[in-house]
Amino acid sequence: MHRFLAAVLFASVPGLVLAAAPPRPAKLGQCVACHGEEGRSRVAGTPHLGGQDEVYLAKALSAYRSGERKSQPMNSLANTLQPADIAALARWYARRPAVVGRPEKK
Repeated sequence: MHRFLAAVLFASVPGLVLAAAPPRPAKLGQCVACHGEEGRSRVAGTPHLGGQDEVYLAKALSAYRSGERKSQPMNSLANTLQPADIAALARWYARRPAVVGRPEKK
């Protein structure tokens, strides 16, 4: 029944466009080793990023880039990012499935 109602709603709203998945960011490779491509951390003590708020992620990366937020690996990596890279990465991880639980220990 819910699918039917959703289909009726989408069909009845002219110009409604569902958000497409964002393209894979060019700088994603820098994040994958610790945070995973889908935002599931592989390293204990490293946060999952999948499903996080896009604005929060962009602000956090910008704070690492400016040095306002301190973490040696993150400050070094964020310094290589331009504002467009930060926006693309935040968008990518925000649109990944949310991850629940702690990172696996390695």
